[in-house]
Amino acid sequence: MGTLKGGAPGPAGMPLGSYLAHIGVQGYGAVEPVVLAALISGDPLLLVGRAGTGKTFLLNSLSEVLGLEHRHYNASMISFDDLVGFPAPDGSGGVAFLRTPATVWGAESVLVDELNRCRPEHANRFFSLIHERRLQGLSLTELRYRWAAMNPVEPDGGELYVGCEPLDPALADRFAFVIRVQDWAELTEEEQRAVADPRGDGAVSCDGGALKAFIAEREAVFAALVAAPPEAVVRYCTVVATELNEAHHRISPRRVRQWVRNACALLAAGLPLGEEALRTMLQWSLPQRAVVPPDEAVVRAAHRMGWQASGGVAEGEWLFRVHRSGSVRQAALLREAPHPDTGTLAVSAALDRLEPAWRVAFAWAVLPRLMAAAEPAVGTEGLNDLAEHCHGCLHIDREIRWREPTGGEPQEAVVPALAAALALPACEDELRRSRFAHLVSALLAANIPVPMDLLAVYEDDFNAYCNA
Repeated sequence: MGTLKGGAPGPAGMPLGSYLAHIGVQGYGAVEPVVLAALISGDPLLLVGRAGTGKTFLLNSLSEVLGLEHRHYNASMISFDDLVGFPAPDGSGGVAFLRTPATVWGAESVLVDELNRCRPEHANRFFSLIHERRLQGLSLTELRYRWAAMNPVEPDGGELYVGCEPLDPALADRFAFVIRVQDWAELTEEEQRAVADPRGDGAVSCDGGALKAFIAEREAVFAALVAAPPEAVVRYCTVVATELNEAHHRISPRRVRQWVRNACALLAAGLPLGEEALRTMLQWSLPQRAVVPPDEAVVRAAHRMGWQASGGVAEGEWLFRVHRSGSVRQAALLREAPHPDTGTLAVSAALDRLEPAWRVAFAWAVLPRLMAAAEPAVGTEGLNDLAEHCHGCLHIDREIRWREPTGGEPQEAVVPALAAALALPACEDELRRSRFAHLVSALLAANIPVPMDLLAVYEDDFNAYCNA
């Protein structure tokens, strides 16, 4: 995958990660590129974090530095009249709203605080505001930025926020970025000292228009990227979405398109096109962070597969082909792994997708063929993963030796299955028939039931692996 040369500096020519501290917002260096990306794209931003982590201060500070006509609402206490004003006859038989300095009309940025504490009817109105920039069917023509903040729903470090509910998934899906804000223990020592300094309390430094100029410049870059998004970004997003959906972490089609926009916004903010930019996009673009936190191991695995498929590693295309093949085809492709480490990744992915019995059959058929090569195409770790599933039928110590099918005196319950296995006619020769009996023995030793009527299925599958 190519990279953009260097990665452009942030506002006022500063390295990414230092601008927010420059204007008096401390502790956000790690997510600064994401915040800037949201300002460039203008797409909705949601901050999720514990009390006192500076969520509100960050968003109010940005509106102040940008000189925006800003509104800040507390969703837990707001009434609808606070948003739109009091309805009154307009003199022509219709209804107009009496506007005040607190109503949303004319606002350029809106912050909805405590979003997951509001009543359902208000949540529906905020949905329209966040998604469509509309209220009561009327367009909010001046509104540029829609921001929100909320506390985590699950008990976090023993801290439970009474009244907080998981965000409606449809509403969460309308936020482009969902950032989990760092707490004290996650800050660097330098950030902790800056946060602790009382001289920074409530102080926002003027930047001389640097942020506004930066956004105006990068909006053109963002528009060009969205008009022709890098193929690697599109491929990464589609593969990751498929992986997460298969792992029961639903990603909507709309969200996949939003991911591509988010990645383009991060590139426009200055991150080079590479693994860091894609990982950052995925990490802070999952709506599940506002509902039920996702399984981070699943997210990391999906990222790895997407990065490989996007061409991020030299062997990515081969790995993607293996991953999308059936297990029989995988058994054949493993002998062609371009590098032992790549073969190990493929073995892990192949085993993860099989049921226990089929893992044994797959490993038992593949391992001897790999070990027979002078230089196995799969690395030591991958060979060990396969060997773990073969211990019931193989001795493995630098070389492979077959165990007796029953490991000594056969148990009475095992004999009929072994006899049936040895009698199956489809095995091409005596050696393979004997080895299939080892496989059945290994399944039984691992307490994996092998009904008689399934023996032919195992045999056919095993033969297919061997013949691939």
